[in-house]
Amino acid sequence: MKYIAKTLYGLENVLAEELKTLGASDISVLNRAVGFSGDIKLLYKTNYCLRTALSVLMTIAEFRIRSGNDLYKNSLKVEWDKFLDPDKTFSIVPVINSPLFKHTGYAGLVLKDAIADWFREKTGSRPSVNTEDPDIVFNLHISNELVTVSLDSTVVPLYKRGYRKEQGSAPMNEVLAAGIVLLSGWNNDSSLMDPMCGSGTIPIEAAMIATGIPPGRFRQFYGFLRWKDFNEDLFDQVKMESEPENVIRGVKIFGSDISENSVSQANANIESAGLTDVITIRQVDFRDLKASDINGVIIMNPPYGQRIKISETDNLYSMIGTTLKHNFPGYKAWLITSDKESLKQIGLKPALKTTLYNGSLECVLVKYELYQGSKKAKVDNASNQEQATSNKEHG
Repeated sequence: MKYIAKTLYGLENVLAEELKTLGASDISVLNRAVGFSGDIKLLYKTNYCLRTALSVLMTIAEFRIRSGNDLYKNSLKVEWDKFLDPDKTFSIVPVINSPLFKHTGYAGLVLKDAIADWFREKTGSRPSVNTEDPDIVFNLHISNELVTVSLDSTVVPLYKRGYRKEQGSAPMNEVLAAGIVLLSGWNNDSSLMDPMCGSGTIPIEAAMIATGIPPGRFRQFYGFLRWKDFNEDLFDQVKMESEPENVIRGVKIFGSDISENSVSQANANIESAGLTDVITIRQVDFRDLKASDINGVIIMNPPYGQRIKISETDNLYSMIGTTLKHNFPGYKAWLITSDKESLKQIGLKPALKTTLYNGSLECVLVKYELYQGSKKAKVDNASNQEQATSNKEHG
């Protein structure tokens, strides 16, 4: 079967690697999505285990059209009773990028009419539309002349993990947080710190990655639970097989925030996720923090956008740069922000830049490699050591 896993812009390749690890085949990187193939067990597994997917769609029909009427006629050829009973409810989510339709909603209405007429012709009755809590959700995607109709196996987006009990004014999307941790390459061989942790999303996602906890462990609902062919025994097997085999010890993950309220929220969420023995949170100003490791990793999501006044951003980012440079030699720091102008105030040369989106905000994820002294001194020192070794060997 053909599937599409949707994700955030910039995380497509990370998601493709996750799918490869889970055993998917025919993997193709798309825009904000990754296509792949597999069986129904893989569908359950991707929903339960993928950290950087928002939802997983199962393709049920593909065809080309040249008019709105073609959409109706071709939709009548789909065997809708494989997926839906006339006494059940459904909704349609249209994603339209085609000159054939001036209004996205109209294409959805055409498909709705085709489904209703198909059932009326076959059974004498028709399923009802329910936009609030439907039994089945169909995704209608039209790109120019290509129509793809899919079943939404997720419905409630996968970033809603189920562990979050408290949140601040602008909590980071869990999928984005997990994606940043995976992009950083941190693999539990050093400490990880989030010095502006808010409600704790980055430390929690990092801890789940480090300990192998599947992100679906805390969720109660997936769209496929309401499918006609849902196999409860197979899903139970997937959940059992996805649990970590060994308890991983020695994970060093730290979070801090200047706000007492944020620390309280973070601790509540960490307790909900069962990670109090893995993550340490404390209330402290970032400028007062110092390295606890010789080669740790910092991942931070400082205030930007509507969370901070423009007049305050330059001072904040200047403080971040000074603190990173003087207090964390040997570390690698990753910072995400939409404020590209204030980012210049950090005063450090980025080793890497990646474009990501946090909701509708275009952001940049920046990597800084922090050295004791200057980078030039480090390079010169390494070069001198290499020359000394060469002289000794040829002495």
